[in-house]
Amino acid sequence: MAKMAAIELAYDRGLDLVEIAPGAEPPVCRIMDYGKYRYEKEKKLRESRKKQATFELKEIQFSCRIGIHDFETKIGHAHRFLKAGNKVKCTIRFSGREMTQTGNGYTMMEKVAAACEEYAIVEKKPTLDGRYMTMFLAPKKEDKQAKSGGADKA
Repeated sequence: MAKMAAIELAYDRGLDLVEIAPGAEPPVCRIMDYGKYRYEKEKKLRESRKKQATFELKEIQFSCRIGIHDFETKIGHAHRFLKAGNKVKCTIRFSGREMTQTGNGYTMMEKVAAACEEYAIVEKKPTLDGRYMTMFLAPKKEDKQAKSGGADKA
């Protein structure tokens, strides 16, 4: 259809002529209400933003020489953060001569992961960066079917 004929047809109907595919040969256009089209597009964008998972990153610091009660307290904090849907960054800072025995840090991180395995999965295994060892824990995904008791099947 000729460009002017398409513009006249859109004007007669009280709508807009919108170019859909400018790269096509010939370019593809559609007669529509552009304001309504833009509104629908923004509405879909808002809906997709709502569905995005949002989380915070919480950090818990340990030491290689931590006491049993302090360890349990920090694990309790980690459980609370994970239940709330936040990711947890576990950090061990090596001071002085502790750097010669980084194996103790890996052992400590394994204990942390084992203590949190009910609520979390290890997203990133322990890595040593300078004087710090870090590990990331992410909350476990709960089955929707387990929550509803398996009543989804019809």
